[in-house]
Amino acid sequence: MKRLSSLIALASMVLTLSGVAHGSESKKAAKPDLAAGEAKAAAVCVACHSVDGSRGAATYPILQGQHPQYLAKQLTEFKEGVRKNAVMAGMAAALTPEDIRNLSAFYASKKAKDGSAKNKDTVALGEKIYRGGIAKKAVPACAACHGPTGSGIPSQYPRLGGQHADYTKAQLTAFRQGDRTNNASMASIAANLSDKEVDALSDYIAGLR
Repeated sequence: MKRLSSLIALASMVLTLSGVAHGSESKKAAKPDLAAGEAKAAAVCVACHSVDGSRGAATYPILQGQHPQYLAKQLTEFKEGVRKNAVMAGMAAALTPEDIRNLSAFYASKKAKDGSAKNKDTVALGEKIYRGGIAKKAVPACAACHGPTGSGIPSQYPRLGGQHADYTKAQLTAFRQGDRTNNASMASIAANLSDKEVDALSDYIAGLR
């Protein structure tokens, strides 16, 4: 009888642990709700980013087609104060992890539209930096991390191709000045770029596809 009780207890423990493991897997595998993400975007994000994250004002980033992992990381860091921006901190403060997952997936599901460079006099310099870096300044090629077409790498590097030049310039400047501190590598790279190089690179990226 004692042995039977031990076996029953062991079986109960196995079932309990199995349930916990299954619950963890289910939680981990939870799929984002695109409809909920769209509703949240319409309620919270539309004023600056438009409801689908498309090509709105140049001071705000285009979110269409951005990697969901990157968007989720940025929203979380705004919420936690790791990335500083008074407006975004307020917007992200009320977002739950589920909201962040849904919003990120919704914007990522939209096809990014092509942009264009505007300054033909600096395109060559921008392309040179993006594809080859600046060896004497220890600036690596942007393409090494963000890809030859600016598509980026999910979970690691954001999509850049087609991004507003004004926004890209603002972020490179923020990294260079130490105002944006949530990526040490980018801060180090941007610190070695001149105003002219930042302008050329930002404009070139706007037309990258």
